[in-house]
Amino acid sequence: MEEMVEQVELLLENNDDEQIREYLNNLNISDVEELISELPEYGPRFIDTLSLNRAVNVFRILDFPTQERILKKLPGTKVTELINELPPDDRTSLFSELHGDTVQKLIQYLSPADRKEALQLLGYKEDSVGRLMTPDYIAVKKSWDVKRVLAHIREYGKDSETIDVIYVLGDKGVLLDDIRIREILLVDPDTKISELMDGRLIALNATDPQQEAINIFRMNNRVALPVTDDADVLLGIVTVDDILWIANEEYTEDIQKIGGTEALDEPYLDINLFRLVKKRVGWLIVLFLGEMFTATAMGYFGDDISKVVALAFFLPLIISSGGNSGSQASTLIIQAMALGEVTVADWWRVMRRELISGLMLGVILGIIGFFRITIWSAFSDVYGAHWLLIAFTVGFALIGVVLWGSLAGSMLPLVLKKLGADPATSSAPFVATLVDVTGLIIYFTIASLVMHDILHPPIPIHHLGPKIMH
Repeated sequence: MEEMVEQVELLLENNDDEQIREYLNNLNISDVEELISELPEYGPRFIDTLSLNRAVNVFRILDFPTQERILKKLPGTKVTELINELPPDDRTSLFSELHGDTVQKLIQYLSPADRKEALQLLGYKEDSVGRLMTPDYIAVKKSWDVKRVLAHIREYGKDSETIDVIYVLGDKGVLLDDIRIREILLVDPDTKISELMDGRLIALNATDPQQEAINIFRMNNRVALPVTDDADVLLGIVTVDDILWIANEEYTEDIQKIGGTEALDEPYLDINLFRLVKKRVGWLIVLFLGEMFTATAMGYFGDDISKVVALAFFLPLIISSGGNSGSQASTLIIQAMALGEVTVADWWRVMRRELISGLMLGVILGIIGFFRITIWSAFSDVYGAHWLLIAFTVGFALIGVVLWGSLAGSMLPLVLKKLGADPATSSAPFVATLVDVTGLIIYFTIASLVMHDILHPPIPIHHLGPKIMH
């Protein structure tokens, strides 16, 4: 890449557009994309210099902020060519990100047929499969023979998004089946398409959520899937390259939410600093207010801490252990839900597993905590005369807090999903904050039970006063 950048910079210094065009047209489109990332100020010039077909292929793999920046600086004629040559699904994706007034302007550059198509695709819900599909596909009739199908592909295949899969239509455009191209190429030309149909059709509905499409692609090893309406009429297809982009966006968004921030809609280094702060401050305020309950709980148990100061030594240990177990559980469940391995209907199975695993994890940490205090007390009196009671308190508290953290962390994503919210919003910081407060309550409740005579000693009878004594 360094050599390519140096070579391009030299050509730019010479201001030789012909050599720049020749050099760029001989590169892989991924190399041109990297050059635009390295030399962003020359991005519009590179796109304008490239042949139209390669310019389209490079433009479609750029991130949205870069696309928007380039569109603003390209000549109007180039914008018109670019927008008209973009595949319908990529064009829809671009329009979905742009401001309404910009979309209205760009739509005017399209031919009447493409304009109608763009408006139709934009009419689907934002996160639906309809936004991803393209109407450019090869469709045939089941009564055709292979010879006629091959002739049809030769005539119309260049305009299709992919010819790896051929779609068989019945009356009124109803989808009957899909056939891989290799099955057509390897049989006798006189074979009827109806003889190749096996009925193992997998199709998406235009209103299906995109997350569902990701799971279907992953489980069925397809390069393309047909998209139908409620009457099984074929509307378009979704190809695996679009699914890979969406899967990457979904993964990035979930990771950001798990980290306790709103999803960024552009690269970290490109986003405006004030917008970045705005994305982060909301969750920080919520988490801060949540942590204030921790201070309230500490104040409530202040008398207990003053009587056995050593209890305060283990507060960070108790809090972090519960938060860590909760964060682990929530991350595992969110990932399992994203992969389709766990659904809301599996809540009891999840709870049962977390009850057992949380208990086992808590016992392991509880034993470690108990022996840590016991061994330390053999060499130091820092825990005082009641070190054994403190050891039991910490040991049992770790069991309770880790068990509770595992349950809370695993159930929160499922509850949010049931309520229609994004499970990723049960982020690790959110779970940790919740378990912090409840962990303190569990810790001091167990301390009150184990160390009851010390924390709540009986009042001597001579302190009750002469009247009561009488």
